[in-house]
This record gives sequence, C-alpha cells and structure tokens, in this order.
Amino acid sequence: MPSCVYSGNGFKNMLTPWKLLLCQVAMNIFYHVVKAGLCLGGHDIFGAVRENSPTGEFVADINMEGNTGTTTIRLCLTGENANWFFLEGQSIRLNSSYTRGLDREVLGSVLMASLTCYEDDIIQSEYRIMVEILNENDNKPRFVERTIQPLYISELTAINSEAFAVKAKDADGDTILYILDLMSPDANYFRIDLPNSGKVILDKPLDFETKTQLEVVIYAVEMNTGEKYNTTATIIVNVLDGDDQYPIFLPCTPISQDQADSICTNPLYTVNITEKEQDSVLHFSPGPIHAEDGDKDIRVPLSYTLLSGDDHGRFMIDNETGQITLTRRVENRLLTPTYTIRIMAAQENDPKKYTVATALVHVQADNRFPPHFNKTTYKGFVIDNTSPATLVSTYGNEVLVVQAIDRDFRDGVNPRMTYSLAPKGLSTNLYHITQGGILIAKTDLLQPSDRHILKVEAMDQETGETAQTSVDIEVLQKGQSVPRSQFGEERLFGDIDASLAGGIAGVILLLAAVVLCLLIRMMRRWRGRHDPADRSHVARGKHPNVGLKRSKRISDAHRYALKKSDDWLTDDTEQLTERSYDIISHHFHQAHDQDLL
Repeated sequence: MPSCVYSGNGFKNMLTPWKLLLCQVAMNIFYHVVKAGLCLGGHDIFGAVRENSPTGEFVADINMEGNTGTTTIRLCLTGENANWFFLEGQSIRLNSSYTRGLDREVLGSVLMASLTCYEDDIIQSEYRIMVEILNENDNKPRFVERTIQPLYISELTAINSEAFAVKAKDADGDTILYILDLMSPDANYFRIDLPNSGKVILDKPLDFETKTQLEVVIYAVEMNTGEKYNTTATIIVNVLDGDDQYPIFLPCTPISQDQADSICTNPLYTVNITEKEQDSVLHFSPGPIHAEDGDKDIRVPLSYTLLSGDDHGRFMIDNETGQITLTRRVENRLLTPTYTIRIMAAQENDPKKYTVATALVHVQADNRFPPHFNKTTYKGFVIDNTSPATLVSTYGNEVLVVQAIDRDFRDGVNPRMTYSLAPKGLSTNLYHITQGGILIAKTDLLQPSDRHILKVEAMDQETGETAQTSVDIEVLQKGQSVPRSQFGEERLFGDIDASLAGGIAGVILLLAAVVLCLLIRMMRRWRGRHDPADRSHVARGKHPNVGLKRSKRISDAHRYALKKSDDWLTDDTEQLTERSYDIISHHFHQAHDQDLL
C-alpha cells in the first residue's frame, strides 16, 4: 500500500461522514496530512543512507512550493522500492526492521521510488526519488567453493609451474590478498608469487613414493580496509603417481635408516644344490627372485631375463615369474663350486627402465646327516678373578669345547660349521663363543655364585642346517676348585686347601698300613703257638669230629686274639671301617684252613 500524505483546508468538507473514521485510521498508519503548496511546485528528490541503518533514519526532505488554496493535496510513495520508505511530515525516512535490514549487497547501491501528488484524487505530478545506499564494510571475504575442493596433481608436475589457483570474493567489493600459512603441514611445497592473483606455484618436487597427500592453508585478507577481515581455506592436494621409478628386486635393503630416504639396494640371492640335483626349481634366499615397479600405484608388468651365468642352458628363467630352473646336473662340484647368475628385470612398456640383481648357486656334496650335539646341556665353570677374559672350563678343570658333530665327515668335524649364542640378551653379552666352540667369559663383569644358562646354535654354512644345545655356567668363588666330575661335585674336605687335604689323606694311609702290619704279626704269633697241637691230632688219627671241635675252639681263640689286638690300636686306628675288619678276618680264616689241610 502506498504511503500518502494529505494537505489542504477543505480536507474534511470533501469526505462523507461514513468515510471519516476510515480515513482517520489510514492517516494514522500510512500518511500524514500537511499543508503545502500546489503539486506542481515540487522536484525530484535525491538522498543517501548507510546500509544497516536503523528504522526511521532520515533520508530526504520534501519541498513543495506554490500558492496554497482551499484544496487538499495527497502525497503518496510508489515505485519498486517504495516499501523501504515512509513519510513523516515533510521528510522521507527509512522503513527497515530487525528482520529486514538495509543490505547494499542484496538490494544494490540505489533505491528507486516515486513521490506522486494528488489533488482532489487526481494525479497532478510525480517526482522521482533516488536514494543511494552507502556501503559499509560488513562482509568477510568468501572463497569460491569450486576453487577449494580437493585437488589431484601428478608427481611429475614441474617446479615453478602453477599447481592450482584459488579465488575469494568480498561482497563489499574490497581488494583481496592471498597468503600461505607457513605453519600448515606442507606449506614448504608451494609459494604465491602474486598475492592478488590467487595462483599457487609448486616450489618443491612431488614424490608419490614419499608422500601421497599434502595439506596447505591459504588466507584471503581484505587489503584496502581498516578491519582487514579475512577467511581461511584448507586445500587438500592428492599426489598422483607418475612413471618415474625404476624396478627393484625384493626384499629391498635400505641404504640408510632415514625413513624419508626410500633408496635401497637389490638383494644378493643364494641357493645350495647338490651334484645329483637336476630338473628342479631353485628356491633362493632371502626370498624368491621377484621384482616390482618402483611406482607403487602404477605397477607396470615386468619381464625377466638372464644376462649371464646360464652355463649354456643349465639354468633357465621364466620371463614372467622370475623362477629359475636347474635343467641338468653338475658334473664336478670341485671344478665349479659356485655359479654366478645376473638377472635383469625390465618394464614391458619401457625396457630402458630396468634393474639387475645377482644370484649365487653353491654346489655341495650330498648331505645325509644333520649336525647334532652329544649333550643337551654342557656344564661350565668360571673362577672369580680380575682378568678381563677367561676360558670357560668344565669338570676336571679342562677347557669347555661345545662342538657339534656332523656324520657327513669322517672325523665328525664340519669345517663350515659356525657357532653363535642366541638369543641375544644380558647373559650372552657376558660371554663370547669362538668358531671352534670355545666359550670366553668376561670375568670382570661376573659376580661370584652367579649362574647363567646360554643357548648355543651351530649352523652348517653350506646347508643351512642348525643344531642347538645349552650351557650351564657357574661362577665359583676365588680359590674354589673346579669339580673333577659331575658325580663328585660334593668334595670330601669341602673348600679346604688341596695340599692340606692331601697331607691328611697320607697320614690316614700310613696309619692303616701300620695297623695291618700289627695284625699280620699277631696272627703269625698265634699260629706259632697252636700249630704243634694241631699236627699231633692229625698224627694220632683222631676222629674228624674231634678235629672240627678243635677248629671251632681255634676260631674262638682267633676272635679273642682279634679283640685283644683292637685294644692295642690307637685312637686313629679305631677309624677303620667294619668292611676292613671283615676283610682281615676273611684272610685270617683262609690261612688257618690251609694249615689244617
């Protein structure tokens, strides 16, 4: 509904009574009655108002010049943007609200309306109203959505070329400046040469094998305003794999521990065969012969070729799988103990991209027996001392030799056998084993009464066969002797000095000899006293029973004599065992029986 204002002396006389109330309400809402000049005395109105101004903000004055009469004129606002204004007296004011603000970026820079003058409900004149909306910096820059979507860039993109471009707009029309956030994860890959252009330049080579995705943050900042409003966008750059890598044989061996350095060397393949072997597929170590394209996301098919070492067709390779086959047996391993084969793997779509690896084929004698140890556990001893290194000994204070037996050799000794301690740990750091199976202890690091269990592994370097055993090592106190055998570890004299123990043993043996001599002498004397009587009994031809009774009495006499001899023994001789007593009695009775015969 247009906003109107009535003016003139005859206003109320022109209205019928029933319209009076309606006009009064309309005047209070939409128009204001003013008394002014004639309609023809006006002119076009020009004004200005700042965007986001509050409702009722002054826009422009209305000037109507001319002779006033008894007629009433009516002023109305019409036109496209008339609803943004209302009339108050002889002025035009802004008609905005909280929910409908004056926004230059939405409405444009100029509001157009018309001021129509009615006299007696007849249009007398119409004047243009042009109000400029003065811009306020009330908008931040905004990136164009399509320019900040995830990007895909080939790793072959040249340095110093444009990688991508971003675009931001400011509704206020401010000039935009583009800045890289140097703290973003991958800002060092890019740069912006022209800050107003939004073009991002590649400053560092891309490498798909090292990094497949980059992240960079870009600021869009107002350059010509005091507020310097800005906004940010995170750009995700996905790196596409390019065919820039050569094939490589697996397993790959890195030349350094640096994770960022992906350069590695081809492995050396090895395999063992026997003289009798033929028409068989070779199984190499550290793995099957296999290469792959260095461009992991492309995986171009490869072709395998033997460059040298095929020995006139003795070895053949599958061009697709890299599998090598031995076609005929080796005639004499002494003449050709090792074959060296050079293998090439090249890309099928670009043969100039290739790599070469070496394979060694060792010819061995027929192996029938695996190595083994004679014992599951060896016993070792180390005496505490200040020496930095000491050989580990075993029973009898002999050097401990932990050596595996290989029955493929006449003497059981395989010259290609090597020894190692496994697994690596605290105990194994205290010992070292030679290739002859001799254990060396780091004595200065050991403590008395320590006990260590070591695992020893023997490996045949030709066949790769292994055998394992354990070594139980005990650290003895300083001055403590090594046991003579595993059954005599408990020593008779404990930990006393060896020379003292030998002296005591000698004294005991001497006393035993003296006692034995005394007993023999006593028996001889006793026999001398009783032999004549025995002979007389035999000569007289008495009944045998009489002789037996006599013998019984003689035996009783023997026991009595032995008892008396025991009383003559010193305290040392009383230490004779019961077994010694029985042995002496046995010899005594044998001698008496011979005399009777």
